[in-house]
Amino acid sequence: MIDFQRLKLEQKAEYESILFSCPDRGCEYSFANLYLWGHQQAAILHGCVAFFSHFNGRSVYPYPIGHGDRKAAIWDILNDARERGIPCRITNMRREDWAELEGCFPGKFLVRIDRDSFDYVYDIDDLADLKGRKFQKKRNHVNRFLQEHPDYRVQPLTKENITAAREMVQQWYDSRIQEDPHGDYLLERKAMERAFRCYDALGMEGLILSDGGEILAMTMASRLSDTVMDVHFEKAREDEDGAYAMINREFARYLREKYPELRFLNREDDIGLEGLRRAKLSYQPHHMIEKCWACLPEDVDGTL
Repeated sequence: MIDFQRLKLEQKAEYESILFSCPDRGCEYSFANLYLWGHQQAAILHGCVAFFSHFNGRSVYPYPIGHGDRKAAIWDILNDARERGIPCRITNMRREDWAELEGCFPGKFLVRIDRDSFDYVYDIDDLADLKGRKFQKKRNHVNRFLQEHPDYRVQPLTKENITAAREMVQQWYDSRIQEDPHGDYLLERKAMERAFRCYDALGMEGLILSDGGEILAMTMASRLSDTVMDVHFEKAREDEDGAYAMINREFARYLREKYPELRFLNREDDIGLEGLRRAKLSYQPHHMIEKCWACLPEDVDGTL
Protein backbone atom coordinates (compact mmCIF):
# COMPACT_ATOMS: atom_id res chain seq x y z
CA MET A 1 0.00 0.00 0.00
CA ILE A 2 1.03 3.61 -0.51
CA ASP A 3 2.59 5.21 2.56
CA PHE A 4 0.21 8.16 2.82
CA GLN A 5 0.99 10.58 5.65
CA ARG A 6 -0.76 13.53 7.25
CA LEU A 7 0.62 16.82 6.02
CA LYS A 8 2.71 18.73 8.54
CA LEU A 9 2.82 22.50 8.91
CA GLU A 10 6.49 22.53 7.96
CA GLN A 11 5.57 21.03 4.56
CA LYS A 12 3.44 24.03 3.58
CA ALA A 13 6.07 25.85 1.49
CA GLU A 14 7.15 22.69 -0.34
CA TYR A 15 3.58 21.68 -1.12
CA GLU A 16 2.54 25.15 -2.27
CA SER A 17 5.53 25.37 -4.60
CA ILE A 18 3.96 22.42 -6.45
CA LEU A 19 0.34 23.60 -6.16
CA PHE A 20 1.06 27.14 -7.35
CA SER A 21 2.86 25.82 -10.44
CA CYS A 22 -0.26 23.92 -11.54
CA PRO A 23 -3.33 25.23 -13.38
CA ASP A 24 -5.85 26.64 -10.91
CA ARG A 25 -7.25 23.91 -8.69
CA GLY A 26 -10.36 23.71 -6.55
CA CYS A 27 -10.44 24.68 -2.91
CA GLU A 28 -9.83 21.09 -1.76
CA TYR A 29 -6.20 21.46 -2.78
CA SER A 30 -5.36 24.45 -0.58
CA PHE A 31 -2.85 23.51 2.09
CA ALA A 32 -5.10 24.98 4.76
CA ASN A 33 -8.07 22.84 3.76
CA LEU A 34 -5.93 19.72 3.55
CA TYR A 35 -4.60 20.45 7.03
CA LEU A 36 -7.84 21.59 8.67
CA TRP A 37 -10.59 19.30 7.41
CA GLY A 38 -11.15 15.62 8.05
CA HIS A 39 -8.38 13.04 7.93
CA GLN A 40 -6.38 13.81 4.82
CA GLN A 41 -3.03 12.37 3.77
CA ALA A 42 -0.58 12.77 0.92
CA ALA A 43 2.34 10.99 -0.73
CA ILE A 44 4.77 11.73 -3.54
CA LEU A 45 4.26 9.27 -6.42
CA HIS A 46 6.25 9.46 -9.66
CA GLY A 47 6.86 13.19 -9.21
CA CYS A 48 3.19 13.92 -8.36
CA VAL A 49 1.39 14.61 -5.10
CA ALA A 50 -1.27 11.97 -4.50
CA PHE A 51 -3.94 12.23 -1.80
CA PHE A 52 -6.03 9.93 0.36
CA SER A 53 -8.96 11.60 2.13
CA HIS A 54 -11.51 10.35 4.63
CA PHE A 55 -14.82 12.09 5.37
CA ASN A 56 -17.90 10.69 7.09
CA GLY A 57 -16.70 7.11 6.76
CA ARG A 58 -15.87 7.42 3.04
CA SER A 59 -12.39 7.17 1.55
CA VAL A 60 -11.51 8.90 -1.72
CA TYR A 61 -8.46 9.76 -3.82
CA PRO A 62 -8.42 13.39 -4.98
CA TYR A 63 -6.86 13.67 -8.42
CA PRO A 64 -3.04 13.83 -8.15
CA ILE A 65 -1.28 17.08 -9.01
CA GLY A 66 2.21 18.02 -10.13
CA HIS A 67 4.35 17.70 -13.23
CA GLY A 68 5.34 14.05 -12.89
CA ASP A 69 3.88 10.88 -14.39
CA ARG A 70 0.21 11.04 -13.40
CA LYS A 71 -0.68 7.85 -15.28
CA ALA A 72 1.83 5.90 -13.19
CA ALA A 73 0.54 7.61 -10.03
CA ILE A 74 -3.05 6.61 -10.85
CA TRP A 75 -1.95 3.00 -11.46
CA ASP A 76 -0.48 3.05 -7.95
CA ILE A 77 -3.74 4.49 -6.61
CA LEU A 78 -5.73 1.70 -8.29
CA ASN A 79 -3.47 -0.90 -6.71
CA ASP A 80 -3.66 0.85 -3.32
CA ALA A 81 -7.47 0.72 -3.34
CA ARG A 82 -7.37 -2.95 -4.33
CA GLU A 83 -4.97 -3.76 -1.50
CA ARG A 84 -7.10 -1.87 1.00
CA GLY A 85 -10.24 -3.59 -0.27
CA ILE A 86 -12.05 -0.30 -0.92
CA PRO A 87 -13.63 1.27 -4.03
CA CYS A 88 -11.25 3.45 -6.04
CA ARG A 89 -13.03 6.80 -6.11
CA ILE A 90 -11.05 9.59 -7.77
CA THR A 91 -12.51 12.99 -6.91
CA ASN A 92 -12.05 16.75 -7.42
CA MET A 93 -11.32 16.39 -11.12
CA ARG A 94 -11.64 19.34 -13.47
CA ARG A 95 -12.79 18.70 -17.03
CA GLU A 96 -9.15 18.80 -18.12
CA ASP A 97 -8.38 16.04 -15.60
CA TRP A 98 -11.32 14.03 -16.92
CA ALA A 99 -9.92 14.28 -20.44
CA GLU A 100 -6.45 13.30 -19.21
CA LEU A 101 -7.81 10.34 -17.26
CA GLU A 102 -9.74 9.09 -20.30
CA GLY A 103 -6.67 9.53 -22.47
CA CYS A 104 -4.55 7.46 -20.09
CA PHE A 105 -7.21 4.84 -19.35
CA PRO A 106 -9.66 4.70 -22.28
CA GLY A 107 -13.05 3.40 -21.17
CA LYS A 108 -11.77 2.19 -17.80
CA PHE A 109 -13.58 4.69 -15.55
CA LEU A 110 -17.12 5.90 -15.15
CA VAL A 111 -17.13 9.69 -14.71
CA ARG A 112 -19.89 11.88 -13.28
CA ILE A 113 -20.31 15.64 -12.84
CA ASP A 114 -20.42 16.71 -9.18
CA ARG A 115 -22.39 19.98 -9.23
CA ASP A 116 -22.54 20.24 -5.44
CA SER A 117 -18.76 20.61 -5.28
CA PHE A 118 -18.36 23.33 -7.94
CA ASP A 119 -16.30 26.25 -6.61
CA TYR A 120 -17.60 29.81 -6.98
CA VAL A 121 -14.80 32.12 -8.09
CA TYR A 122 -15.28 35.90 -8.04
CA ASP A 123 -13.42 38.84 -9.52
CA ILE A 124 -11.97 40.63 -6.51
CA ASP A 125 -12.93 44.03 -7.96
CA ASP A 126 -16.57 42.94 -8.24
CA LEU A 127 -16.74 42.05 -4.55
CA ALA A 128 -14.75 45.10 -3.44
CA ASP A 129 -16.68 47.69 -5.47
CA LEU A 130 -20.18 46.20 -5.97
CA LYS A 131 -20.70 48.31 -9.09
CA GLY A 132 -23.64 48.16 -11.47
CA ARG A 133 -27.25 47.07 -11.37
CA LYS A 134 -26.40 43.42 -10.75
CA PHE A 135 -25.07 44.34 -7.29
CA GLN A 136 -27.85 46.76 -6.33
CA LYS A 137 -29.29 44.42 -3.68
CA LYS A 138 -25.85 43.91 -2.15
CA ARG A 139 -25.29 47.66 -1.98
CA ASN A 140 -28.67 48.00 -0.27
CA HIS A 141 -27.57 45.54 2.43
CA VAL A 142 -24.29 47.42 2.87
CA ASN A 143 -26.10 50.75 3.11
CA ARG A 144 -28.46 49.43 5.77
CA PHE A 145 -25.48 48.24 7.76
CA LEU A 146 -23.82 51.66 7.41
CA GLN A 147 -26.97 53.40 8.63
CA GLU A 148 -27.06 51.22 11.74
CA HIS A 149 -23.30 51.28 12.34
CA PRO A 150 -21.78 54.56 11.10
CA ASP A 151 -18.81 54.08 13.45
CA TYR A 152 -18.00 50.52 12.42
CA ARG A 153 -14.37 49.37 12.34
CA VAL A 154 -12.51 46.72 10.36
CA GLN A 155 -9.30 45.23 11.69
CA PRO A 156 -7.01 42.45 10.54
CA LEU A 157 -7.37 39.29 12.59
CA THR A 158 -4.28 39.12 14.84
CA LYS A 159 -3.13 37.47 18.05
CA GLU A 160 -4.42 40.57 19.89
CA ASN A 161 -8.07 40.03 18.85
CA ILE A 162 -8.21 36.36 17.92
CA THR A 163 -9.62 35.36 21.33
CA ALA A 164 -12.54 37.76 20.88
CA ALA A 165 -13.11 36.40 17.37
CA ARG A 166 -13.19 32.84 18.72
CA GLU A 167 -15.78 33.87 21.30
CA MET A 168 -17.93 35.45 18.60
CA VAL A 169 -17.72 32.25 16.52
CA GLN A 170 -18.63 30.14 19.53
CA GLN A 171 -21.71 32.32 20.09
CA TRP A 172 -22.61 31.87 16.40
CA TYR A 173 -22.51 28.09 16.75
CA ASP A 174 -24.42 28.14 20.04
CA SER A 175 -27.16 30.18 18.37
CA ARG A 176 -27.31 27.92 15.33
CA ILE A 177 -27.43 24.74 17.39
CA GLN A 178 -30.25 26.19 19.49
CA GLU A 179 -32.21 26.92 16.31
CA ASP A 180 -31.32 23.60 14.67
CA PRO A 181 -30.34 20.99 17.28
CA HIS A 182 -29.86 18.37 14.58
CA GLY A 183 -27.59 20.50 12.38
CA ASP A 184 -24.20 18.98 11.63
CA TYR A 185 -21.63 21.57 12.67
CA LEU A 186 -19.02 19.23 14.17
CA LEU A 187 -16.56 19.08 11.25
CA GLU A 188 -16.67 22.82 10.62
CA ARG A 189 -16.23 23.66 14.30
CA LYS A 190 -13.19 21.41 14.50
CA ALA A 191 -11.73 22.94 11.34
CA MET A 192 -12.28 26.49 12.58
CA GLU A 193 -10.72 25.74 15.94
CA ARG A 194 -7.62 24.34 14.22
CA ALA A 195 -7.54 27.42 12.00
CA PHE A 196 -7.52 29.70 15.04
CA ARG A 197 -4.79 27.64 16.73
CA CYS A 198 -2.57 27.49 13.63
CA TYR A 199 -3.51 30.87 12.18
CA ASP A 200 0.01 32.23 11.63
CA ALA A 201 1.59 28.90 10.66
CA LEU A 202 -1.06 28.40 7.96
CA GLY A 203 -0.43 31.86 6.53
CA MET A 204 -4.04 32.84 7.07
CA GLU A 205 -5.47 36.29 6.38
CA GLY A 206 -8.47 37.41 8.38
CA LEU A 207 -10.63 40.41 9.13
CA ILE A 208 -13.06 41.35 11.88
CA LEU A 209 -15.93 43.80 11.62
CA SER A 210 -16.89 45.50 14.86
CA ASP A 211 -18.83 48.37 16.40
CA GLY A 212 -18.34 49.69 19.90
CA GLY A 213 -15.91 46.89 20.67
CA GLU A 214 -18.41 44.17 19.74
CA ILE A 215 -17.46 41.84 16.89
CA LEU A 216 -20.28 41.59 14.35
CA ALA A 217 -18.54 39.47 11.70
CA MET A 218 -15.26 37.74 10.92
CA THR A 219 -13.66 35.93 8.01
CA MET A 220 -10.52 33.92 7.21
CA ALA A 221 -8.74 32.95 3.99
CA SER A 222 -5.46 31.60 2.63
CA ARG A 223 -3.65 31.43 -0.69
CA LEU A 224 -4.77 28.97 -3.34
CA SER A 225 -2.40 30.33 -6.00
CA ASP A 226 -0.40 33.46 -6.76
CA THR A 227 -3.57 35.21 -7.95
CA VAL A 228 -6.35 33.45 -6.00
CA MET A 229 -7.27 33.63 -2.32
CA ASP A 230 -9.47 30.88 -0.87
CA VAL A 231 -12.08 32.17 1.61
CA HIS A 232 -12.48 29.37 4.14
CA PHE A 233 -14.74 30.81 6.83
CA GLU A 234 -17.17 33.69 7.15
CA LYS A 235 -19.42 34.23 10.16
CA ALA A 236 -21.66 37.17 11.01
CA ARG A 237 -24.33 38.09 13.50
CA GLU A 238 -27.64 36.95 12.04
CA ASP A 239 -29.48 39.80 13.76
CA GLU A 240 -27.35 42.49 12.08
CA ASP A 241 -28.77 43.32 8.65
CA GLY A 242 -25.99 43.62 6.11
CA ALA A 243 -23.21 42.19 8.29
CA TYR A 244 -22.44 39.40 5.82
CA ALA A 245 -22.48 41.73 2.84
CA MET A 246 -20.26 44.19 4.69
CA ILE A 247 -17.59 41.70 5.80
CA ASN A 248 -17.55 40.28 2.28
CA ARG A 249 -16.97 43.72 0.72
CA GLU A 250 -14.46 44.89 3.32
CA PHE A 251 -12.41 41.71 3.10
CA ALA A 252 -12.18 42.02 -0.68
CA ARG A 253 -11.01 45.61 -0.29
CA TYR A 254 -8.50 44.67 2.40
CA LEU A 255 -6.99 41.84 0.33
CA ARG A 256 -6.90 43.92 -2.86
CA GLU A 257 -4.97 46.68 -1.13
CA LYS A 258 -2.57 44.32 0.62
CA TYR A 259 -1.99 42.03 -2.38
CA PRO A 260 -2.41 43.96 -5.65
CA GLU A 261 -1.56 40.83 -7.63
CA LEU A 262 -4.75 39.07 -6.49
CA ARG A 263 -7.39 38.68 -9.19
CA PHE A 264 -9.92 36.28 -7.72
CA LEU A 265 -11.54 35.10 -4.50
CA ASN A 266 -12.57 31.45 -4.40
CA ARG A 267 -15.52 31.20 -2.03
CA GLU A 268 -15.66 27.43 -2.27
CA ASP A 269 -18.70 25.23 -2.96
CA ASP A 270 -22.31 25.15 -1.80
CA ILE A 271 -22.34 21.43 -0.77
CA GLY A 272 -25.73 21.15 -2.44
CA LEU A 273 -27.58 23.43 0.00
CA GLU A 274 -30.23 25.38 -1.90
CA GLY A 275 -30.03 28.53 0.23
CA LEU A 276 -26.24 28.62 0.09
CA ARG A 277 -26.34 28.12 -3.67
CA ARG A 278 -28.69 31.08 -4.11
CA ALA A 279 -26.47 33.25 -1.92
CA LYS A 280 -23.31 32.37 -3.83
CA LEU A 281 -24.96 32.87 -7.23
CA SER A 282 -26.30 36.25 -6.10
CA TYR A 283 -22.73 37.55 -5.96
CA GLN A 284 -22.34 36.92 -9.69
CA PRO A 285 -19.32 34.57 -9.88
CA HIS A 286 -16.74 35.33 -12.56
CA HIS A 287 -16.51 31.58 -13.24
CA MET A 288 -17.02 28.22 -11.63
CA ILE A 289 -14.47 25.49 -11.13
CA GLU A 290 -16.43 22.51 -12.37
CA LYS A 291 -15.58 19.17 -10.81
CA CYS A 292 -16.34 15.54 -11.38
CA TRP A 293 -15.50 12.15 -9.91
CA ALA A 294 -14.56 8.81 -11.39
CA CYS A 295 -14.76 5.20 -10.32
CA LEU A 296 -14.43 1.74 -11.80
CA PRO A 297 -17.70 0.23 -13.07
CA GLU A 298 -17.46 -2.58 -10.54
CA ASP A 299 -17.20 -0.04 -7.71
CA VAL A 300 -20.47 1.75 -8.43
CA ASP A 301 -22.53 1.56 -5.26
CA GLY A 302 -24.71 4.65 -5.40
CA THR A 303 -22.95 6.36 -2.49
CA LEU A 304 -20.93 8.96 -4.41
